[in-house]
Amino acid sequence: MKNWVQILLRSIGLFFITFASIRIMGKKQIAKMTPFQFIHYTVIAILAALISVNMIKNLVFGLIVLSIWVLLPIGLDYLSLKSKWIHDFVNGNETILVKKGKVMEENLSQVRLTGEELLRELRSNNAFNLADVEFAVMESTGEINILLKSEKKPITSYDLGKKVSPQSEPQTVILDGNILDEPLSNRDLNQGWLTTQLKALGISLDNVFIGQIDSSGDLYIDLFDDALQISQPKVKELLYANLEKSYADLLSFSLETDNKKAKIMYSNNADKLEQIIKKLEPYLLH
Repeated sequence: MKNWVQILLRSIGLFFITFASIRIMGKKQIAKMTPFQFIHYTVIAILAALISVNMIKNLVFGLIVLSIWVLLPIGLDYLSLKSKWIHDFVNGNETILVKKGKVMEENLSQVRLTGEELLRELRSNNAFNLADVEFAVMESTGEINILLKSEKKPITSYDLGKKVSPQSEPQTVILDGNILDEPLSNRDLNQGWLTTQLKALGISLDNVFIGQIDSSGDLYIDLFDDALQISQPKVKELLYANLEKSYADLLSFSLETDNKKAKIMYSNNADKLEQIIKKLEPYLLH
């Protein structure tokens, strides 16, 4: 068999073997890998390349070495799930860099991190002032996570004691001028509804680059022609405004009428509508 044919067949076979091995070993982001994981992925890639170009003459020996580098990490990952000691031994422990606002200089030296590098990592986490940091830790992957002091954290709706509506995944219903039926059906909508929305905005389908429907039912449109400006519909805001107008009308009617029964009726209904508005406000305005 000619060399180029042998290399071609080896490469195709190893491509599928390596692909299957990586799938079995699980999804790992390069930025989230531990040093050990990065090394064994690199070794697998090098071995596959050497076997492909026939640098390792004995195919059986090459596949044995490759299988060892695939199966051993899988076995260690399985044992790590069963034993924290093995997990810490293989992947390492996190290292505390800042505790109660105080930099742990000994731990910095342990992970070979300078003060300038620490400050740079804090800035990458939007902490430009060291005095704002309550806690910082270096994970076994080398990533640094921080916890800001309580008074420096952004205020959330929970802090204010307000409820907000749950958010669901936005659905992309138009891409490159083409309607996507499955995302539309996920929102219980159809092409007729979408066509009506586009007509109301005065734009044509072939000019739409991306169209998304958010959890509120609002359709967001991005056009190929960036010079065109379109108003984005706000379904929930319009509904809230109509409720507020109805509430104001009921109060106005109760003040203007001289009929006592009508005054009481308008006033009671205004109170009921006010309670409804308060309950719906987190869902309509957030």
